[in-house]
Amino acid sequence: MTDDLQPRGPFRYGDRVQLTGPKGRMHTITLRDGGELHTHHGVLRHGLLVGQPDGSVVTNSGGHEYLALRPLLRDFVMSMPRGAAIVYPKDAAQILAAADIFPGATVVEAGVGSGALSLWLLRAIGGEGRLLSFERRPEFAEVAEANVTTFTGSRPENWDVVVGDLVDSLPDAAAPGSVDRVVLDMLAPWECIDAVADALVPGGVVLCYIATATQLSRVAEYIRGTGLFTDPDASETMIRGWHVEGLAVRPDHRMVAHTGFLVTARRLAPGAVPPDVRKRALKKPSYADVDVDLWTPGAVGDREITDKNLRKRLREAQRAADGARTAASGDDESA
Repeated sequence: MTDDLQPRGPFRYGDRVQLTGPKGRMHTITLRDGGELHTHHGVLRHGLLVGQPDGSVVTNSGGHEYLALRPLLRDFVMSMPRGAAIVYPKDAAQILAAADIFPGATVVEAGVGSGALSLWLLRAIGGEGRLLSFERRPEFAEVAEANVTTFTGSRPENWDVVVGDLVDSLPDAAAPGSVDRVVLDMLAPWECIDAVADALVPGGVVLCYIATATQLSRVAEYIRGTGLFTDPDASETMIRGWHVEGLAVRPDHRMVAHTGFLVTARRLAPGAVPPDVRKRALKKPSYADVDVDLWTPGAVGDREITDKNLRKRLREAQRAADGARTAASGDDESA
């Protein structure tokens, strides 16, 4: 595995390869000894790709050409097996910037989901950093570990996955005041804010990724009400692509609009009270206990994956991870 979590060099068995064929149709495959890609355009043997450099063009049995590239991280996370919904690349990029994820940082993540954000965080913290991921569901943790292994070729040594509730497990996993950044991607992040406040260093950043406006209000008010953080800042990111071909330059007909809100705040030093808070008393939250019933998984549109589908995604992820280990062990032997 390379330092930037991206394989280099000629294609090997076990590599994930993105093939772009006729009419721009894309296929993502894992190279296997004796493997073949069958389409109505013909058959492409995996062996034709082995030993070829990244960015090569190969021809299948029907005479059709395919451009072969290793998937970028953004491509990989959009096509990998999913146990839970993923953090989209546009949001992952903003999370890295808004939370100021830096090389060598100690980062806590909850929940791990399918491992998409874990990959971005691992790349950002580098080999000297530490990522501590919490996931309540063991099946999701297994899918995430398989996906990360698929992309990196081996399980990163600086990544720990804890199956359990962050509130209960974080005090044992990280000493008070030892965590630089915390990213919460969960249904009810306000439940974890007090534990996060204990773990963060003064000046550390907590970032919550939530889907709905009701969650946004709830977590922002809770953070504000603790008096332990700076005033929370909220945003969302929308991306509109453009069609550029000659003089035909126009916005795409479709765009990636709302996927989630980001809420960030920084940990205050013990006993510190910001000047703006001194001038006004902390407002009472604009919600009552009865309102909490409205923030249930069903009410906010949380869709549960069936056990059957989850088992299928786990098998797919584990097969891909086995292929990546094969490629990585081939590198070790050649070295």
